[in-house]
Amino acid sequence: MEGKLTPQTGVIDAPIARKDGSIIERCVCESGQRSITHYNVIKSFDNMSLVHFVLETGRTHQIRVHSKHVGHPIIGDTLYGTASSLISRQALHAYKISFIHPIYKKYMEFTLNCPKDIESIVNTTRD
Repeated sequence: MEGKLTPQTGVIDAPIARKDGSIIERCVCESGQRSITHYNVIKSFDNMSLVHFVLETGRTHQIRVHSKHVGHPIIGDTLYGTASSLISRQALHAYKISFIHPIYKKYMEFTLNCPKDIESIVNTTRD
């Protein structure tokens, strides 16, 4: 995400609703649905932070909206932030997802390595 996020760990508890006049964009709004995002800064750089997010709720665009709300939009997010010369898309990656299968009632967990474009940003950016 853009900038240095402080504090290093925390919870963003801010309701999210559809933005007036848009069928896509969301915003933090008192009349929105409760939305809770836990975060932990893994590493901070001069102008960005590598952050681990855990969603307690699952609202549309939740990480993106909450990141913008705290003043640190996701790098490359043109809807909630700005384009970036570092990456041609949002620098956002779901490395792990887990859930109870709705039919078989079995715990399922899937993980995926970090994509090369995001890994490149992390490896070439100075502390």
